Amino acid sequence: MKKFGLTLLTAFVGGAMALGAYKVIENKYASNMSFEDKQKVYYATSNHLTPSTSATNLSSAGQVDFTEAAAAVTPAVVYIRTTYASQSDQQESQMQKMFGEMFGQRVRPSGPQMASGSGVIISPDGYIVTNNHVVDKAEKIDIVTNDHQTYQAKIIGTDPNTDLALIKIDAHNMPIVKLGNSDNVKVGEWVLAVGNPFKLTSTVTAGIVSAKGRGLNLIGNEDEQENPFGRTQYQSRQPRTNKAIESFIQTDAAINPGNSGGALVNTNGELIGINSAIASHTGSYEGYGFAIPINLAKKVLDDIEKFGAVKRGYLGLTFKELDQDYAKELGISRTYGLYVKDVMPASGAEAAGVKGGDIITKIEGNTIYESSDLQERVGRLAPGDKVHITVLRDGAEKNLAVTLKADAGTPKMAASKSGEELFNKIGASFTPLNAAQKAKFHVSNGVLVTQVREGGLFDNTEIPEGSVITQINRQPISTIDDLDRALSNPRNGILVISGLSPDGTKLRVALQVE
Repeated sequence: MKKFGLTLLTAFVGGAMALGAYKVIENKYASNMSFEDKQKVYYATSNHLTPSTSATNLSSAGQVDFTEAAAAVTPAVVYIRTTYASQSDQQESQMQKMFGEMFGQRVRPSGPQMASGSGVIISPDGYIVTNNHVVDKAEKIDIVTNDHQTYQAKIIGTDPNTDLALIKIDAHNMPIVKLGNSDNVKVGEWVLAVGNPFKLTSTVTAGIVSAKGRGLNLIGNEDEQENPFGRTQYQSRQPRTNKAIESFIQTDAAINPGNSGGALVNTNGELIGINSAIASHTGSYEGYGFAIPINLAKKVLDDIEKFGAVKRGYLGLTFKELDQDYAKELGISRTYGLYVKDVMPASGAEAAGVKGGDIITKIEGNTIYESSDLQERVGRLAPGDKVHITVLRDGAEKNLAVTLKADAGTPKMAASKSGEELFNKIGASFTPLNAAQKAKFHVSNGVLVTQVREGGLFDNTEIPEGSVITQINRQPISTIDDLDRALSNPRNGILVISGLSPDGTKLRVALQVE
């Protein structure tokens, strides 16, 4: 892999991945609707004009006109303030240490710590998309809107594999940013980055799309390495799995610390990406910003809202990008594609006949040059979906249809108080039991724990994913609203959780929350 001597870092100082859970939807926006469908209802039933999908807006002088797009997007981009419990030096995360050294700021162990970032409202009933690292381990999340209204947010769920998080505020009729189509983005087209760099709220910058499908090795399997500039650089030295998904849109629109989670939009005011990272010698903007494509984000956000976790399908293999050096090491002439290192037992790849030593050359007929070409495509799919790949074996290409499978080994997500803070501190996601689940556990009410995250109270007390919560402090729990009310009223700082473990045995745990 070529080394550019650049520091890859998130465009946000001090945050990483916090969790909680909550699910409230207005009747107008049914729970079985995607966020795109909710937006269609919003535009059809309100006086808001749908952003133009025609050619790039031009001013009367014939120049590109950003004013309409900026006016449409800015009201729906929010400022996020996060508060963290104090930590000792030994408890500081690697990310916190890195940013402390980089910006000359040492994370002090005494008192609560604070940081900030950006988010984008995507649904009128208060759902907000941001980066996973913006809200990581935050106990309190304050949202400040463009009109200076302040709310507390609850975390619905996060996806470390894409660095995305879905949070929610208790609000209605909120302005939104229309979801665009990142597949249609072209290198060289004008874009706007909207966010809150250096706590400068509602900042709009302009640039072009510099590249697509960038894989920076920021997510998963990173090793720390010092670069020639003496800054910490993360580079993947191990074969990548297909869990981490990176296919960033690169832009030269100015992105700085605090922009993380903000909007990357086209000149029609459509959301095409979530700003996530910068590459820099100094930690500030040097012309290289990266955003998560919105088409990848749509699947992640819809799954989190509906299921409390991402229902992701996996090929079940590890691979490494081919380049001239690696091809020489392997003794082959092919210098692009993905070299299959291992195939997981009982995986979709194994069932389809993929073998170690194969070179994956195409996915759905499209040539693979980088790992991101494969990862983004698969990342949009669910267990049970089929994907067609082409592999090179013994000098001949072979077409294979792989049925993606759920990965039972998916890692947990890392992780007095208001109800919102308790949701975040618990570090779990929930969904109401359906009829089949009630029959399975022989209960008439309850919510299913769909996700447990590292560092939260459920993780610390070993309440596993798949558990059923039927009561909190003897209050029956049937819906997420019931859960919300119970968590908002702990008795003497104690929550007594009653229910069933995944194997059906009784579960009763007392959590101290204050």
